[in-house]
Amino acid sequence: MYVLALDRTGSFSEAAEACHVTQSTLSTMVRKLEDQMGFQLFDRSKKPIELTLEGRHLIDQFKVVSNEYENLSELIQEAKSQFEGVLKIGIIPTLAPFILPLFLDKFMKKHGDLQFNISEITTKEILKKLRLRELDIGLLSLPIDDSDFDQTSLFQEDFLVYDARSQAGGKKTYQIKDIDLTRLWLLEESHCMTSQIGKICHLRESSQNHNKLVFNSGSILSLLELVNINKGITLLPRLATLQEHIIDPAWLHPLASPAPARDVGLVTHKSFTKRRLFKLLKEDITKAVEPYLMNTGRINLIAPF
Repeated sequence: MYVLALDRTGSFSEAAEACHVTQSTLSTMVRKLEDQMGFQLFDRSKKPIELTLEGRHLIDQFKVVSNEYENLSELIQEAKSQFEGVLKIGIIPTLAPFILPLFLDKFMKKHGDLQFNISEITTKEILKKLRLRELDIGLLSLPIDDSDFDQTSLFQEDFLVYDARSQAGGKKTYQIKDIDLTRLWLLEESHCMTSQIGKICHLRESSQNHNKLVFNSGSILSLLELVNINKGITLLPRLATLQEHIIDPAWLHPLASPAPARDVGLVTHKSFTKRRLFKLLKEDITKAVEPYLMNTGRINLIAPF
C-alpha cells in the first residue's frame, strides 16, 4: 500500500521504488486518497516526509487493512496448497554460506511458484529491513531484545577451537585459558559472532594489547584462509567447520563443558502473515541441519551482542 510505503521511507522516490511504480504515480494516488478524505495524510514540508496529526490517527488502521489483505491472500494460497509471490530472507554472514547449501535448493524445488530473495547482511540490517517490511524473515542468532519482533529458536550451535598449530593425533579439549591471544584472529567488531566470542573469552579488555585480535572482514571463509597461512587460532560455529576444502579436521578441537553455543533462529515482524510458509521453512531448516549438530551435552548459550 502506497501510504504505508511512504510512512516507512519518508520519501516519495524510495516509496515508489519499493512499490515498483513511478514516483508520479505514487504521488498522484496518495494525493487522490487525501482529496477523498478531505485532509492531508503527510506533511510534505518536512524532510523526511512525516505523517500529519490526522495521518498518525489513521496509520495503524491502514496497517490493519494491509495485514488483513495479506492474511486473506495467504489463506487462499494455503487452501490451494501452493505458495506464490516473493519470500525475502535475510541471513547473517556467519550462517549464510554454511546453512544455505543444506536446505535452500530442496526448499525451492518444493515451492516452485515462489521467488526467493536472499540477502546476506548483518543482524542490524536484518532488523532494520524487517521493520521496514523489506524482508519477511531473518535467520540469525537469538535472542533479539525488541518487542516488535517474534522469535523462534531452531537449534543450538556449539563453538569449536580451530588451531592451525595443532599436532596430529588426538583431540585436545581446550579451556578458555588455553587460547593464545597473540595468535587469535576474529571477525570485525561490528559482527555479531565476534561479540559472542568476546563474551566467551572475556577478550574485550585484552584486544588492544594484541594487534592480530580483530580481522576487519565479515567473511569466515576469508578468516580461515588467514588463520591457515599465519598458523593462527580462532573459534568457529560448528556448521562453519563443514568447509572441508579449507579446514584441516586435525586442527579442530572442542571447548570444555559447558560448551559455549549460540541459539540460531528465525525472526519476523509482529505483522508477518505468511505463517504456513514460515512453519514449512522452520521444519526444513531444522531437519537439514540436525545431522551436522552434535549432542554437546551441557551448553552455555551466549547472547548475540
